[in-house]
Amino acid sequence: MIPIRDEQGRMAGFGARIVDPDDVPKFLNSPETPIFSKGRLLYGLDRARKPIRAADQAVIVEGYLDVIAVHQAGYENVVSPMGTALTDDQLRLLKKFSRRIVLALDPDTAGQKAVLRGLEAARSAMDREGELGFDARGLLKNEARLQADLRVASMPDGLDPDEIVARDKDEWKRLIENAKPIVTHVMETLAAGQDLNDAKVKNQIAAQVLPLIEDLPSPLERDTYRQALARMLRVDEDALIGAPAQGPRGRRARPVKPGQAGESAPVAVVSSPSHIVEAYCLGVLFRRPDLLYRLDRRLEEARLSALAAEDFEYTDHQIFLRLIRQSLEQVESDQHQYVASHLPDALKGLAGNLLAQVEKLDPVEERLLEELQRLTLKLRRARANLDLTQTRFLQEEAQQGGDPHALQYQQQVLRLAKLLHSIDQANKRWTLRRQT
Repeated sequence: MIPIRDEQGRMAGFGARIVDPDDVPKFLNSPETPIFSKGRLLYGLDRARKPIRAADQAVIVEGYLDVIAVHQAGYENVVSPMGTALTDDQLRLLKKFSRRIVLALDPDTAGQKAVLRGLEAARSAMDREGELGFDARGLLKNEARLQADLRVASMPDGLDPDEIVARDKDEWKRLIENAKPIVTHVMETLAAGQDLNDAKVKNQIAAQVLPLIEDLPSPLERDTYRQALARMLRVDEDALIGAPAQGPRGRRARPVKPGQAGESAPVAVVSSPSHIVEAYCLGVLFRRPDLLYRLDRRLEEARLSALAAEDFEYTDHQIFLRLIRQSLEQVESDQHQYVASHLPDALKGLAGNLLAQVEKLDPVEERLLEELQRLTLKLRRARANLDLTQTRFLQEEAQQGGDPHALQYQQQVLRLAKLLHSIDQANKRWTLRRQT
């Protein structure tokens, strides 16, 4: 049995932990009452409030036993909520003692989700009353902004806080000192395991992170985090300024859970110019698969590689092109039939949509092939430009950090610049040929 007191040390209730590991639930608290309200209490705050003030920092862990173990190790500025979800009331209570808060939650999936839920609570709890007020420097402020230094300490090797202090007390101190700003942690959490070459993934991460950046009080901080987000996503910072994410005054996007950034998101995705061009090219090649080999020969004459799935930005289009090429390499069935029968269920409607976009093809085959050439170079040039921008970001980051890969990135930049030159030269030659 674990006694739970309020911040004044007055008894509020009890928590109990199971002895038999097969029993459920793992923890059991006193029933909810006006005195014992889980959403308004922080375990250990009665003992931690003075150390929090002295250190000017509060550390939040996930469980009662973590608090006890870390206190016994000599770090007494540690508290825990009554569950993994932090509430507005708990953060309002904590900010009376310090605005510097570190979240050191367990490294399991629930702990990671709690970090993101905790962020949402923190963003609404910290000075979001919307009333006029003066900061310590007497500056008038009339907008709700975060007024806390929120950070996350990542637990290593899948260890809980109590296991870390049992292994090495100094390691706990280092982890807390190296806690990352919470915006950085959210960026890295959302990006973990995702394909950052996928435009949709980039869009969804940006839509989730940009509103958090706009909540920061300092223009310098906002600019710094925008630059960091641009480097992580390997896009130009100007692209983030025009991103469709809602700002702090608009409707916010639903949080993207870690590992799910590839799923459908609330951000509206309209048909971009590249999507339209890709769909047109695939529609033509689906109607006339024989043109693919002729297009490949034209590209080879210009010392360029054959049309490949990597020339397309959208995954469904990449799959479709691979199937068209495979259909030309088999003789068992009709090419259209082969493609339609091998499409994944989620893309069954794609064939009809692509054909609908090219109902009337140019009857002159040469003009049709020239149009394919022009659009292929347009797609390839856009892709090479994007890769060049991303690689330059990586090169700059590697040079600043003394990374030995900086030379490799430099060589890749030169290769991409050469590719762009070849594309432009091929485009000029084909344009002159059409005019003669």
